[in-house]
Amino acid sequence: MLNLKDKYIKLVNESENKLKNIYNQIDENCYYNSKKVLDAFHEYNICESDLNGTTGYGYNDEGRDKIEKIFAKILDSEDALVRTQIISGTHAITVALFAVLRPNDTLLSITGLPYDTLHDIIGIKENKSSLKSYNINFEMIDLVNNDFDYNKIEEYLNNKNIKVVHIQRSRGYSLRDSITIDKVEKVIKFIKNINKDIIIFVDNCYCEFVETITPTTVGADLMAGSLIKNLGGGIAHNGGYIAGRKDLIELCAERLNVPGEGREVGPTDNANRLFLQGIYLAPSVVASSLKTSILTSIVLEKLGFDVSPKYNEKRADIVELIYLNNEDNMIKYSEGIQGAGAIDANSLPIPGDMPGYDDKIIMASASFVQGSSIEISCDGPIRKPYVIFQQGARTYEYGKIALINAISNLNE
Repeated sequence: MLNLKDKYIKLVNESENKLKNIYNQIDENCYYNSKKVLDAFHEYNICESDLNGTTGYGYNDEGRDKIEKIFAKILDSEDALVRTQIISGTHAITVALFAVLRPNDTLLSITGLPYDTLHDIIGIKENKSSLKSYNINFEMIDLVNNDFDYNKIEEYLNNKNIKVVHIQRSRGYSLRDSITIDKVEKVIKFIKNINKDIIIFVDNCYCEFVETITPTTVGADLMAGSLIKNLGGGIAHNGGYIAGRKDLIELCAERLNVPGEGREVGPTDNANRLFLQGIYLAPSVVASSLKTSILTSIVLEKLGFDVSPKYNEKRADIVELIYLNNEDNMIKYSEGIQGAGAIDANSLPIPGDMPGYDDKIIMASASFVQGSSIEISCDGPIRKPYVIFQQGARTYEYGKIALINAISNLNE
């Protein structure tokens, strides 16, 4: 049952009235990105037959091939791989890294320690299937004041044989700021001026359609993300994408599927319709998610909690951090988000072990798609300083209801 206390409804409504100018800018970006999507649909003449998928090997899947052209067009990339066989953003990143790195190559992260689920993949944690197990090296440069450490980057590139530079735009479970596209553009130009042959890979999860240009627009060679986040629009049941240079996408297709067959195989079953509906709705859903995050930011700050980003700061992704100070508050807030969802709303989030994480994780996701991060959800590791990471909202109205429910549960 919803627990929408009148005083918190009033607080949220009063806060909302201060956000009109910010919301107007989000709406302008949404219009721009929506037209970009529609132009791509028209350019590749999407028709009803393209909604039908294939079975078995997936040969001659015209709808799948058009979807990949649409994603490439929307993301300003030479090519794209968009598949149901990619099970998560982590999997998309894994496919891309294993596709372009070879034994004795070096991967350099310039945004510090990557997201927790990549630790086994890279070999930060010992794993017999990691990049490290194939003698692929890993180096790392921390950010300085939420920006790139240009001096150290130059030193590494001039003195070490770096094959791939890794940029993680969203913060993951770290407390640093997410990376805006203007910072990505600046560092790409800097790196390419030192060595134009270095492959620049961007983890773009949670960032799609937040701005009007993409990492590949500004020179990234590869980027990847999940379709149960932004670009799936809350419609796609699973899947992921990799976009970028055509020669690198071919390598990714062969790594995902079979050398010699690459992108020619891969059945889509019922996914074509869902992928097309998802990307069609994605600009609007991302706009709703952004508005919900901004509203959350201003309201929780009024309630005395530290938040990041602040409501009036520039955003790179759909994630809002709330410093809830203790485990009990994390549980109460998560219960409020869960209780305002559509599916399993009567379930209680309980901190527990999850694959790829060292700390217990609490997660609220009363969603139509398991683990969806574009429907209203929140999660976080149970560790100091007790931060909840909130993201998503398929519509702004559902996001607003979830926020009221969460703060009512937290404070009563």
